[in-house]
Amino acid sequence: MSVVIRTAISEDAAFLPAIEASAAQSFRTIESLGWLADAELMSVGRHLQVIALGTCWVAVDATGQLQGFLSAEVFDNDLHIHELSVTQLMQGRGAGRQLLETVMNEARSRQLRAVTLTTFCDVPWNAPFYQRLGFRQEHSLVPDHRLAEALREEYRHGFAPGSRCAMSWQVTT
Repeated sequence: MSVVIRTAISEDAAFLPAIEASAAQSFRTIESLGWLADAELMSVGRHLQVIALGTCWVAVDATGQLQGFLSAEVFDNDLHIHELSVTQLMQGRGAGRQLLETVMNEARSRQLRAVTLTTFCDVPWNAPFYQRLGFRQEHSLVPDHRLAEALREEYRHGFAPGSRCAMSWQVTT
């Protein structure tokens, strides 16, 4: 089933936590990360904030149902991805790739420097997925204090040390 990507509107916000919850169920297949399937979700209020910024996109199927979303925010010259979630039913069918390509094109059109994110280093649908699309791990975070702080905050919230990595995709013209 194909999807269409569009900019999210405020009416979409109420549906996004359920998409995130569905996507998180995939973590149940990894014993050490199963707890993420029950973890706190982005609130509707936070979704509304990102939608108001114009940096949230949704994947809509042929029946008009939302099947995924990508929430991001501009920091300096980077477009930072906070969350990319696709319903479990639609995972592996290209919706995530389409959402990511949309945000990459948005960064290019805004003439930003990069698209950044933090993710699991070794989960197949995390860092390896982003690497296939041209993202690279930021091994030396000394120059990018924002990403280093994001990783520190994630570790403070219970992620195993060394399990997360920062990644970036450099915008080319």
